[in-house]
Amino acid sequence: MDKTSADPKRNGAGTNQSSEVAKSEKKVVIKSADMIEDMQKEAVDIAIAAFEQNSVEKDVAEWIKKEFDKKHGPTWHCIVGRNFGSYVTHETNHFVYFYLDQKAVLLFKSG
Repeated sequence: MDKTSADPKRNGAGTNQSSEVAKSEKKVVIKSADMIEDMQKEAVDIAIAAFEQNSVEKDVAEWIKKEFDKKHGPTWHCIVGRNFGSYVTHETNHFVYFYLDQKAVLLFKSG
């Protein structure tokens, strides 16, 4: 298990990775990741779909969590918002923290 912090004021924890990708006209910035690239792309795609279907952040987080539980087995956790700090323990290779425009998405597997 790895421990990783997701704090919008810090420029990425863990791998200190920060990259930008143009996706569906949304600005995507991966702030920190301990996850293979294909799974990161899948997380971004699912998050875009979740934001298109839901306007409440809690519902977006629930959508992403349930999709990852279905596709990659339980237990995934997801936090979505504009202003939060975190420090989580996650399974190795199962953590991503990124921004879609102005909204942060923290997704990790633990348990």
